[in-house]
Amino acid sequence: MSFRGINTTVIQIRRQVFTEVARMAYANVKGEAANHLMRKIPYTIIPGEEGKLRKDIFLERAIVEERVRLAMGLPTRRMDEHNSVVSGLEDASIADKYYDPPLVNVIKFACNRCPEKLVKVSDLCQGCLAHPCMEVCPKKAITWESGRSIIDQEKCIKCGRCVDVCPYNAIVKTERPCAAACGMNAIHSDELGRAEIDYSKCVSCGQCLVNCPFGAIADKGQIYQLIQGFNRGDRIYALVAPAFINQFPGLASTGKLKAALKAIGFYDVVEVAIGADLCTVDEAHDFLEEVPEKLDFMATSCCPAWSMMAKTAFPALAKNISMTMTPMVFTARMMKQKDPTARMCFIGPCAAKKLEASRRTVRSDVDFVLTFEELAGIMEGKDLDIDALEVDENEAALCSASAAGRGFAQSGGVAKAVADKIKEWHPDMDVKIASAQGLAECKKLLLMAKAGKYNGYLLEGMGCPGGCIGGAGTIADPARTAIQLNKYVKDAPFADPEKSPYMSEIHVLKDDPNFEL
Repeated sequence: MSFRGINTTVIQIRRQVFTEVARMAYANVKGEAANHLMRKIPYTIIPGEEGKLRKDIFLERAIVEERVRLAMGLPTRRMDEHNSVVSGLEDASIADKYYDPPLVNVIKFACNRCPEKLVKVSDLCQGCLAHPCMEVCPKKAITWESGRSIIDQEKCIKCGRCVDVCPYNAIVKTERPCAAACGMNAIHSDELGRAEIDYSKCVSCGQCLVNCPFGAIADKGQIYQLIQGFNRGDRIYALVAPAFINQFPGLASTGKLKAALKAIGFYDVVEVAIGADLCTVDEAHDFLEEVPEKLDFMATSCCPAWSMMAKTAFPALAKNISMTMTPMVFTARMMKQKDPTARMCFIGPCAAKKLEASRRTVRSDVDFVLTFEELAGIMEGKDLDIDALEVDENEAALCSASAAGRGFAQSGGVAKAVADKIKEWHPDMDVKIASAQGLAECKKLLLMAKAGKYNGYLLEGMGCPGGCIGGAGTIADPARTAIQLNKYVKDAPFADPEKSPYMSEIHVLKDDPNFEL
């Protein structure tokens, strides 16, 4: 359960951090002036003399300092060493900085030290005569004392059988929220009980950071570096993922969104759905060439968290992941072909895209990655008057993309687009598809595929619940976004990806022999 669509205190602080970092970048100052602005941010966000969130204003500001550092692409500081909040700022004050690992970080002193798993009897226990909780416990960890049930935590194996049989729902089973949201089992406790990420398992999906109710987990950003590019006069294109629908209520029309992006400094705006159209056709060709002659099944490549999970958790199946470029890379490469000296900024719902863009074979195409949440902070930092934005009706549409391309934003959309295209080329061919959303379900899908249950299938995995519309960088409630997205898909100028005016460029875009996902 994430908090998207609910304006929690954690969300408010995240947004304020992005906004103040953007304001600092737009101020375009260097040296001690920049140091002063950075030191001032925690006092702007947490004013006054008394703590309101954690009862210690110094702790609150220290946590904000770490969030500011991460938003600027800087590493968190060690707790056992003295280090200024502005340490490394000079290195970050450039327009050509990629992400240094790790991308997703735990701010240790913000962690609540939640128990990994706990089964506990609440005050709702009625001390009933039947005490079914005692009877079903396989370890005899529950006893009846002083008129109520008591659980011996040393014996309890957290199986939850007592939870299921209690007639009063008096027994609760809880799990650390960040760990529960992690489909890779990459989060455990350190020696002090604080959350710790196993980076050999983490695929940077970001679900942990949007599920932590204490805001103790954050990813690095490029807000500061992007605006340095604006200040330098770089020609930077905004490549917007189709999941933008419903993320910015004041920018409901594509024309308004385009006007806002240009007002904050972008040269022009392109929707990544055009890259999705190219991806559809390319993956359809791949499937026909590979399955079943060379591969038992083929899996889509669009979601970097899904493909990274597949290659790390199931290395023997790495060959089954399509080598088709993702829509982000297709779009960025196409725009760089048209404007070689320009720079590209992907704006989307995904934290893992930041990791994808930092790969050796991708970084020459994608210069910056922003989440929708970070973009909202930049707009606030620029003090945009949304109502006063003038829309050029000749440029109101973001692109000429198909309904299928726009549908990539939702779970099942990629596989459906590819299968429909294959069916169009080969009407007599039965294209079987299966999809999963959320990394835990994706792992189950691949386990079944490994066992031979999906031979001949096209598999689609989306690392986030609901697909891209439920990504860690989104703002809005994914369920409401799905409704708006379906309307946006229906309103597309055409349905067939092959009608894209960019389709003729697909072979040129794939000419890099060093490219690999």
